[in-house]
Amino acid sequence: MATHRCDTAVVGGGIVGLAHALAAAKRGDRVVVFERDDRSVGASIRNFGMIWAVGQQRGAMYERALRSREIWLEVAAKTGLWAAPTGSLHLAHHPDEAAVLEEFVATTPAARERGTEMLSAREAVARSRAAHPDGLLAAMWSPTELNVDPRHAIPAVAAHLAEEYGVDVRFGTTVRGIGMPTVSTTAGDWRVDRVFVCSGNDFETLYPEVFAASGLVRCKLQMLRTGVQPGGWQLGPMLCGGLTLLHYAAFEELAARAALDARMRAELPFHRDNGIHVLLSQTADGRLTIGDSHAYATTHDPFESEEINAAIMEYLAGFARLPDTGITERWSGFYPSLRDGRTELVVDPEPGVTVVNGVGGAGMTLSFGLAEENVAAR
Repeated sequence: MATHRCDTAVVGGGIVGLAHALAAAKRGDRVVVFERDDRSVGASIRNFGMIWAVGQQRGAMYERALRSREIWLEVAAKTGLWAAPTGSLHLAHHPDEAAVLEEFVATTPAARERGTEMLSAREAVARSRAAHPDGLLAAMWSPTELNVDPRHAIPAVAAHLAEEYGVDVRFGTTVRGIGMPTVSTTAGDWRVDRVFVCSGNDFETLYPEVFAASGLVRCKLQMLRTGVQPGGWQLGPMLCGGLTLLHYAAFEELAARAALDARMRAELPFHRDNGIHVLLSQTADGRLTIGDSHAYATTHDPFESEEINAAIMEYLAGFARLPDTGITERWSGFYPSLRDGRTELVVDPEPGVTVVNGVGGAGMTLSFGLAEENVAAR
């Protein structure tokens, strides 16, 4: 086969790979993307579509999330991609939940400067028709969260790369191996200057020794989706409850978190053992996305637990009221995760090659900003 030529090759057509392709193309590189599947079918389409800045670790990660949000809006403006600036509401139905939220607002000036604030129960219900008023004490409003529909957003970003920047996006193309400056694929050999390996859940095929030493494990999650809500009903702000305060890094160092954790472990041991926290978002056509659970292992069984799904729905009913909770879809997702406090795996296994993985469940939120940083550094 003939050898093709480009400046930058990206392995992986999920959000991490597409983000690196966009950053390289903006720099002026000739870019090719290789995705072995006929379309993106992994974690990048099996999520809430939440660009969730408020949950990210305070400081550099929060700023990276906000930069990613800006890029999502830039892409949406150019393509017509649905990207709704809904913001988010963290609902507090217990005093310890309100205490965590109040401490977060008081100690996070970067969030306050962008409009994050505490609301009374009455103000929260006025802002969200879905917020359950019974026992509601307070809520935290954050305006920075953005909602996209991942099943449409990922193909739209891929099409944008091809149309706006001339990126050669090759779905159904497997990378057999890399020996710089050559990338060997089922579509021939490519001579390149730079490769970004963004292979997501497949972290054994290319540079397996890097991943063996990385500490990566797979996270398995369970999610659900309702049908279209009746009468054009709109969720408004994306919602979550107290369990979410135990999931995201933004709240980890807060003093009030310990009391909340102790209560949740006593009252909801099944939820804590299965990594359940509950988020609620809506698609452009009115469906509600609900989840999720988190289990970490090198290899997972392929089966879903109805007990987990029931626990998710039961907890949701405690903080949200919905017109129609009938479930039309259930699925599992899998993504690589680092369990040692690192926020991503970025390694250069040989000159000209950068492996990018391990962004956990924050790929939609962080990838565009991370990609800009990685491309600028190389």
